[in-house]
Amino acid sequence: MTVVFSVNDSPLAGQEGKHVTANKIRERLDSEMNTNVAMRYETVGEGKFIVSGRGELQITILAENMRREGFEFGIGRPEVIVKEIEGVKCEPFEHLVVDLPADNAGTIIERLGRRKAEMKAMVPMGEGFTRVEFEIPARGLIGFRGQFLTDTKGEGVMNHSFLEFRPYTGNVESRQYGALISMEDGVALAYSLFNLQDRGVLFTAPQTKVYKGMIIGEHSRSNDLDVNPIKGKAQSNVRSSGADEAIKLVPPRDMNLERALEWIEDDELLEVTPISIRIRKRWLDPSDRKRYGAKK
Repeated sequence: MTVVFSVNDSPLAGQEGKHVTANKIRERLDSEMNTNVAMRYETVGEGKFIVSGRGELQITILAENMRREGFEFGIGRPEVIVKEIEGVKCEPFEHLVVDLPADNAGTIIERLGRRKAEMKAMVPMGEGFTRVEFEIPARGLIGFRGQFLTDTKGEGVMNHSFLEFRPYTGNVESRQYGALISMEDGVALAYSLFNLQDRGVLFTAPQTKVYKGMIIGEHSRSNDLDVNPIKGKAQSNVRSSGADEAIKLVPPRDMNLERALEWIEDDELLEVTPISIRIRKRWLDPSDRKRYGAKK
């Protein structure tokens, strides 16, 4: 699996990290490759590095270590390594074994079916649990773990190991929901976030710095939505009974490094600093995003 590490170029770049330049990131990756034989990297363009590893967890551990050492950088969505074998485009397949409550088996089989998984065996384990085995493209496992834990209420266990390279299987379903994207630079206000709660799940708490193109939540529908999280309440001299009710905010979803890396799509980036983990669009300007969408 590969992930692109890049120099952080967001509007808030350089404010929280100690090591922010391409040379510092390159030196850190060089030292990592000297001790970690399961990883390698190559430089592609100005300030971008393709890091290859066994899976999301291994790459996430490297990113978390760099973050704790004071590095600030951007990470793209994980991608599988595709090979051409005898003129045929091939991708890695995994042998996936899940142990889960029997009541949830139908839901998981359906979700994995949409990710091009092929069920090979299903064995009752007793005490209401079932073991199901699949062969699935490695791409289908990206972002699945969080959904799996939600569907099984934390009781499911999944393990997977590399099987072989097989011919490319086409598009695999990924994230179902769109993003709530900030359309302004500033500080998120509780009044505005309260009005946005009905639109989806928020990742941002009040008084958090936001910028144009930063993702502040997950939309309840499949499309992306531009919103204004810094809009304050209009003040007037008129006061009426019940007009100033207490604002009740649902706690924002905690997006740690691993969960955020699973969540993002191809046109999104993870901004990693020693203090914050922010999710943003690759193109901050809405017109640039539309142009990219049209090309895609």
